[in-house]
Amino acid sequence: MALPQEKSYTYADLLEWNDGKRYELYNGQPVMMSPPLRQHQEISGEIYLQIGTYLKGKKCKVYHAPFSVRPFAADGDSPYDTDTLVEPDITVVCSSDKLDKYGCKGAPDLVVEILSPSTKQYDCLVKYKLYQQAGIREYWIVDPDKKLVLVYTLVDGQYYVPEVYTAKDSVPVEVLEDCIVDLTAVFPEE
Repeated sequence: MALPQEKSYTYADLLEWNDGKRYELYNGQPVMMSPPLRQHQEISGEIYLQIGTYLKGKKCKVYHAPFSVRPFAADGDSPYDTDTLVEPDITVVCSSDKLDKYGCKGAPDLVVEILSPSTKQYDCLVKYKLYQQAGIREYWIVDPDKKLVLVYTLVDGQYYVPEVYTAKDSVPVEVLEDCIVDLTAVFPEE
């Protein structure tokens, strides 16, 4: 839910708010985040576990929300310079120079967003455009209701038609050589 736009905010403003709520920031506009549902957490946990197990002992790092990604931040930018901040459900960063005490500055290699009723519009429209513009190489949209994963891969600065995977498939992680996510564990039969 977007807050009234009285002024343009920065990441520094968010760091000062002590209201116990989580926010993302889109071009200076804060958006309050709802707590995730149990199914969302189970899906996130399983994808994180599979990617994390693959990355053990490798240079790339995987993070789960809350983890701050400032996709347009550059070296030397302070929180006062940052007007866009997101917290993807899962983030993979392969360049250690993009990591700082706040999270990730610049485009991570992979982001995963798990749809929920309160985030569907942002994940499919706003974040899709933002991640494409930032140059994030791979973007997954996970739909818990339909038990689908849409995988967008950046080609010449654009996301095109996604690869679509169902609950019975295994998804190759394009940015991580030989990494596969088994969707039968992500969407188990109940």
